[in-house]
Amino acid sequence: MENQGQGPHTRVLEALGPAITAGDHPPGTVLRAEELAAAFDVSRTVVREVIRVLESMRLVTSRRRVGVTVLPPEEWNVYDPRVISWRLAGRDRPRQLRSLTVLRSAVEPVAAGLAAVHADPAQCAALTEHAMGMVATSRGQQLDAYLVHDSAFHRVVLTASGNEMFARLGDVVAAVLTGRTAHHVMFTDPDPAAVSLHVQVAEAVRVGDATRAEELTRQITVGAMAELDVLVP
Repeated sequence: MENQGQGPHTRVLEALGPAITAGDHPPGTVLRAEELAAAFDVSRTVVREVIRVLESMRLVTSRRRVGVTVLPPEEWNVYDPRVISWRLAGRDRPRQLRSLTVLRSAVEPVAAGLAAVHADPAQCAALTEHAMGMVATSRGQQLDAYLVHDSAFHRVVLTASGNEMFARLGDVVAAVLTGRTAHHVMFTDPDPAAVSLHVQVAEAVRVGDATRAEELTRQITVGAMAELDVLVP
């Protein structure tokens, strides 16, 4: 029976993608379209559509008369938000969270410093709005509402940096933050110190203090790594 609200394409993709990233189909495994169609009770057209999506993520490669072959992890598009979410849902979650948090630590402080130089008034206002939203939702176990403002805040920082490569990482960071919340890798309420740091970053960007914006954001990422040490030892 199909999951409520899911079409056959989504149902197959959301089953096959996580199975590959979890290692249920090891690299080199050959998947046959006709077998997948039978296993999921869908048409071969649906299977072909799903395979095209998985190919775009570099999870598989398809060759005529060979079939669909699962690729090794080093070939995967690890920046694809869906690949990130699937891996965070699997057994490899602790390592994935650390890897992604290290990425954030390398990128976001620099992006915040650049944002202090390049952000326009609308972006500064958006940062303040979302920082205040984080404050307002930081108590009372409102993690889903907090996530909305947290993700938006970091998207604005990356975009306001003026670096198009940083800006494209907005979906990656949002996927990380969403994964932490979805898989309960968060305290019941966010760390008040982290919330305060976001408010201070917004102010540093607004007044154009690049050094302070970068240092405060570095403190945020250090705190995120420290939380992992506690919650995902």
